[in-house]
Formats: sequence, C-alpha cells, structure tokens
Amino acid sequence: MKISIGANVVDGPWGGGNLFFKNFIQYFRNLGNEVVNNLSHDDIDIILLTDPRKDSSSSSFTHIDIKNYLKFVNSDALVVHRINECDERKNTEGVNNFYLEANKYADETVFVSTWIYKIYQNLGIDSSTSTVILGGGDSNLFNTIGKEEWNQSNKIRLATHHWSSNINKGVDVYKKLDKILSKKNFKDLLQFTYIGNLSSNIKLKNMTLVAPLYGMELANELKSHHIYITASLNEPSGNHHIEAAQSGLPILYMDSGGIPEYCDGFGIKFTYENLEEKLLELIKDYKKYFENLKNYPVNNEKMMNEYENLFEKILNSKEEIKKRRTIAHKNNKFYRKIFLGYFKTKKILGL
Repeated sequence: MKISIGANVVDGPWGGGNLFFKNFIQYFRNLGNEVVNNLSHDDIDIILLTDPRKDSSSSSFTHIDIKNYLKFVNSDALVVHRINECDERKNTEGVNNFYLEANKYADETVFVSTWIYKIYQNLGIDSSTSTVILGGGDSNLFNTIGKEEWNQSNKIRLATHHWSSNINKGVDVYKKLDKILSKKNFKDLLQFTYIGNLSSNIKLKNMTLVAPLYGMELANELKSHHIYITASLNEPSGNHHIEAAQSGLPILYMDSGGIPEYCDGFGIKFTYENLEEKLLELIKDYKKYFENLKNYPVNNEKMMNEYENLFEKILNSKEEIKKRRTIAHKNNKFYRKIFLGYFKTKKILGL
C-alpha cells in the first residue's frame, strides 16, 4: 500500500501534530508500506489530508491539490481527512467553514475527539463517513518503566508542558497557580515546572521554566515529576496530557474541549475558581490515580491500529466509495502529465 500524508515533518519539539506525523510515518513504514508526503506519484492508494490550509507550514498539500489529483491523475486513490482544528480552539473565525469546504473531497473523516466531532456534526458534516480516533503518545518513550511512586513525604513535583504559548493554553490558571504556590503551606508541599514556550511578558516567580523538550529528554523529565496540570481550553485532543498520563502522572485538567475524554478516571477536573481545592484533592487521592494509570488505555499503537483498520475497510469498499463521489475523473494524458509535473515541482521546491 502506498500512503501519502499531507504533512511536513519537523525535527525537534514542534507540538502534538508533528508527533502524529512522525509516528504515523514510522508505524506504516514498519508494516512494509510506502509512505510519502506529496502527490507526485500516480499510484497512491490512501491520501491523508491533515491540514488543507496552503499557508500552514505543516501542510504539504491542500484539498484543491487532492481534487486535481483525483480528477486528472489517479481516481483510485481514497481520501481520509483528519480534523483536529476548529475556530473554538484559538478563537478564530472561518476555520470551521473552510474545513467543511475541504471535507467535500474526503471519502472518510477522522476526528481526534467526540467533542470536535460534535462541532462539525452540528454544522452538517456527514456522520455516516465519520469516525473518532483518539490520539496517543509513543509507548516506547512515554511509559511507567522505572517510574517511582511519590513517597508521600518528599516535596511533590508538579509539571505541565506546552509547545504553543497561545493564551488558550491556560496562562490565567498558571498565574493563579503561581500565587497559590506563594503560600507557606504550598511552598513546602509543591514545586512547579513549566516545560515549553511561555510568552516573555509572563513572569511566574514560583515556577521553573524548562525550554521545549521532545523524545527521550521530555519523557525522562515528565517521569521525574509526580502530578500534572493542564489548563488548556478548547483543545480538540492535544498530546501533552496523553504523554503525562502514559508516564504515570495523575492529571488535574479543565473540563474543556476533548481533554476530558483522555483524562476521565485518571485525574480530577478543576475550574479556575476551585483550583486550590482540587489540587489538594488530587494530592490526597494520588495513590488511587497512580494505580489507575498503570492501565491507561490511550497510546500510539492503539491509535495507529485503528487507522490501519480504517484504511483496510475503505480499500475493501473502494468501488462503492468511488460511485458516490462528485468529482468526475478526466482520462486525459496531457492534463495527467501537467499535474504530475506540478506535484513533482512542489515536492522539489518544498511548496
């Protein structure tokens, strides 16, 4: 099977989306498939659209490219659209409608949480060709091997990590947490580490700021902590809390976006108003959640296996899927040559 994923992979720390791209490519290549990130091949079986926005640095092709590929190059390719973006995430306008337009060329749609699926379902997306596949972290890196349980006497180490410094990542909560940690009883109880990017105008005096990490460095840093906090709002999925959970850290999380779907039973929900109360509750119930996390069900292997099953399902239904398409294939050798040349040029130039 030849798969094309519409993603530009970046080395180093670059957010959860980039990790998905890397893990996806590695998983399917390990199965013996050919995985590319362009449309310059005339024999692609599966196209995975990850971001249709042409100005996105992570996107290697758009829905318009896919339309032209199906129309002029190879109508046998099947298209899966992975949606993990929405206006609600960063208070934008027009993203939802743009994604709905891009989705017209998809044969199947994958959502990273039920929360974001419901947003698009309410906007009219086809439920019969939609499925939810939760994200997951790499179990080879993020796991509880060698993870020591908090001994109830040493100062408890609290962590969070975010690649983006967007305000929806929970800056207001972390400011409040900083004030709480100024109290004598909390100073003796807790120390807080923020891993990642934080706006330079935000000063948290009771926090240790660590530059963005990834891979084994990040895994080891997380394992050196005991509990985790995420104040991220309207996050469709995210990787940070998954990696923390896989590393054995009970999670304090906001009841917002898709995050509760990943954290329910493995930590405690909180609000801005009851942060202090819920933090103490998590510490009190630490052992219960620490034990629960030994059976945390969300991981990269499970996620990729679900993609594999989805691909097999649609390949087995290819002729039926092609019949319901609105794109008519043009069997024209001249246009086929033109568009393959265009896609090869895009690949060479990195456009």
